[in-house]
Amino acid sequence: MKIKDLKTFVVANPTPHFGGRYFIFLKLITESGIEGVGEVYCSTFGPHVIVKMIEDVFERHVEGTDPFRIETLWRNVYGRGYTLRPDVSLMGVLSGLEIALWDICGKAVEKPVYELLGGKVHEKLRTYTYLYPKTETNDTIHGPNVYKDPDLAAEVAAEYVAQGFTAIKFDPSGPYSAFDPRQPSLEAIEGSELFCKRIREAVGSKADLLFGTHGQFTPAGAIRLARRLEAYDPLWFEEPIPPERPEEMAKVARQTSIPIATGERLTTKYEFARVLETGAASILQMALGRVGGILEAKKIAGMAESSYAQIAPHLYCGPIEGAANIQLSTCSPNFLLLEGIQRWDGFHAEILKQPICWDSGYVIPPTESGLGVELDEIVALAHSYSDKDLHLEMEESPI
Repeated sequence: MKIKDLKTFVVANPTPHFGGRYFIFLKLITESGIEGVGEVYCSTFGPHVIVKMIEDVFERHVEGTDPFRIETLWRNVYGRGYTLRPDVSLMGVLSGLEIALWDICGKAVEKPVYELLGGKVHEKLRTYTYLYPKTETNDTIHGPNVYKDPDLAAEVAAEYVAQGFTAIKFDPSGPYSAFDPRQPSLEAIEGSELFCKRIREAVGSKADLLFGTHGQFTPAGAIRLARRLEAYDPLWFEEPIPPERPEEMAKVARQTSIPIATGERLTTKYEFARVLETGAASILQMALGRVGGILEAKKIAGMAESSYAQIAPHLYCGPIEGAANIQLSTCSPNFLLLEGIQRWDGFHAEILKQPICWDSGYVIPPTESGLGVELDEIVALAHSYSDKDLHLEMEESPI
């Protein structure tokens, strides 16, 4: 069996864009007709530039190859151009292709991917969601802003708990910019503390609080903030400082009782090794559409297991990466939490022929072969994205 063809889809994510402005999906097709889907999580270039990158890697390394030779493909792409370095853009492209290969392999042997990676460990996967605006249309511009009103945030958190969620993530500590890290303002510290207080009062012991910063702060600033939040017992403090220097993040970890989580901006086992070696975090949040794919993420999960660290796969893109996260989580003993976009409903369900199964706060792993999901190409083509914006953007001036 050989890989014969490639399709790509840049899909506009309708307003309110939960998960980003667009999703980059791809499909690999074998000579025997088996198809596999993948997703590229890459925000460093415009989506149509990324498509050209996908086509280049496909033509040089994937076309005409055996889909089961995933390790060989990975090494060849990782080392292309005499690099052997964790390149976030290249790894995003490789991740999407690698995920599609696993989908093909599972379909070829009529097994879910998790059965090829050690087998099912978890019958169901505990999920969490970010706080999102409380309006019927989920209008993030004109609707009530849960990040400016702690009482509204608490109300929405309680509604999520009523739906079945047992963990809620939120980041009320302010915007992030290309000029970070910085010291948090007193207003940001006091506001963050108030958010934790109100949400904890609303959910009691029914849900964990996940404090989700985005690398805004210096180590000293993050420590100041963490100490104000400890009374509300968050399950984690996410990416308290930028991701480049795990030894600096470790300073935060040593000074707070809140577990540190990180990983959405990291790629490959090599970057995660430094996180574990320095003690920077005890919860690893690999994004499978960026980290290097399913097998690379499984290796990282194994590394984490040896350090008694846990995994909580990250998701802020489309449901194909989400499906890959589910496969990894199902077969990983040290799985902690799975990120989703609310209840995996809305456009994340519409873009699939059959939505991911979410039930009262948990995802039920699929029993279908491969990833267990199929992209609805009709919906994908009807939502084609033609703009040049990046998936996510930062403030371009100091805050």
